[in-house]
Amino acid sequence: MPSKTRVLICRSNPIDPDPRVEKIAASLAEAGYEVEVVGWDRTAELPAESGGEGFRLHRLPIRAPYGKGLNNLPQLMRWQFGLTRWLLRRRKQFGVLHACDFDTVLPALLAARLSGAALVYDIFDFYADHLRATPDWIKRLIRRVDLWAIGRAEGVILADDARTDQIKGSHPRRLAVIYNSPQEDDAPPSQAGNSPAQNGLAIGYVGLLQVERGLVELLDVIGRHPEWRLEMAGYGGDEEVILPLAEKNSNVRWHGRIDYNSAISLYRRADALVATYDPAIPNHRYSSPNKVFEAMMLGKPIIVAENTNMDRLIEENSCGLVIPYGDSEALEQALVQLYSDPNLRKTLGENGRQAYETRYSWARMAESLLVLYQEIAPAAG
Repeated sequence: MPSKTRVLICRSNPIDPDPRVEKIAASLAEAGYEVEVVGWDRTAELPAESGGEGFRLHRLPIRAPYGKGLNNLPQLMRWQFGLTRWLLRRRKQFGVLHACDFDTVLPALLAARLSGAALVYDIFDFYADHLRATPDWIKRLIRRVDLWAIGRAEGVILADDARTDQIKGSHPRRLAVIYNSPQEDDAPPSQAGNSPAQNGLAIGYVGLLQVERGLVELLDVIGRHPEWRLEMAGYGGDEEVILPLAEKNSNVRWHGRIDYNSAISLYRRADALVATYDPAIPNHRYSSPNKVFEAMMLGKPIIVAENTNMDRLIEENSCGLVIPYGDSEALEQALVQLYSDPNLRKTLGENGRQAYETRYSWARMAESLLVLYQEIAPAAG
C-alpha cells in the first residue's frame, strides 16, 4: 500500500456530525492514508473548512431544507453540479474517491474515470428505498442507475449483510460489510442498575426527527409517566411535528443538534435507548443504525420495532426488547418492564456489551475496511 495514497470521502450532509464518515476517515488516516472529506452544508452557515481526527473537511454551502421531497429537486441538482465541478477541479489530487450513497456516487464516478482514481461506493442507505415522497417511476429509475453504478466501483461497502437483498441484480467487484459500530470510548461501559425509587427511568434518543421513527408514540408514552425522563437530540424533516409535542412535556429535555461525543455522553446517562423504526419503509427493514451498536458498547438495553432487521440483532444477542411498530401500549409495557426490573436492564446491557466485544466492535470493522482498501489502492495509480 502506498504510504500516502490520498482519499476523498464524499457525503451529502455537513458532517456535523456524521459518525460513520468520521470513523472511516479516522481509521484510514491512522492506517497511513491522507484523507479529506467533502460535504453538503444545507444551511450555508457552517465553516467552509475545518479539521477532524486526522482529516480535512470541506463543506459546499448549498441551501436546502430537509424533508421536502421533490421540492428539493432543484437544490439536489445544484448539489450534484456543485460536487461534480468541485471534484473535476481536483481530479488529479486523489487516488481513491469514497462516495457515500447514491447522491454522491455519479459525480465521484465521473471524476474517477477522468482521473484514473479508484472508486469505493459506500451504501449507508439504498437510495431508492430511502425516498419518502417520490413517485414510484422515479424510484425505479434511480434503482436501475444505482445498480449500474455498483458494478462500476472497484469496491462496494454495505452497512449490514442483510442489505445484500437490496442490491440484487448488481454485480459488485468487491464487497465488504461494515456495521455502524461505534469506536470504543475510554470510559468503561455502565449498566443501569438503580432501583426505580431512586432515579426513575432515563430514556435516550439521538437521531433524525421523523415520525416514522416512532417518536410521536414515544412522546405520548412519556407524557403519561412524569416519573420518567426523555433526553432527546437531533434534527430532521419532521421537527415542526415532533418538537411541539416534546415541549408539552416537562420531563423531556431537548438538546438540539449535538456532536457525537455529546450523544455518547447523553446515552451514557440513560437507562435505556429507543429505536422504533417503521418497517413499512424498505430501508428500515434492512436498518443497522448506530444507536443499536452504541447501546451494545455502553451496556444499555434498547427497544426496537419488529421487522426492521434491528429485531434480528437484538434477539440474536438478547440485548433489548422488541415491540410492534406504532403500538404505544406495547412501548409503554416495555418501558415499564425496564423501569421496574433493574436486573433485567443489567442483564440485557451485559449481553449487548459481550456482543460488541466479540462481533461488532469498530476495531473489527476497521480491519474489513483496510482489507478492502489494500485490495483496491494499487488500482488508484
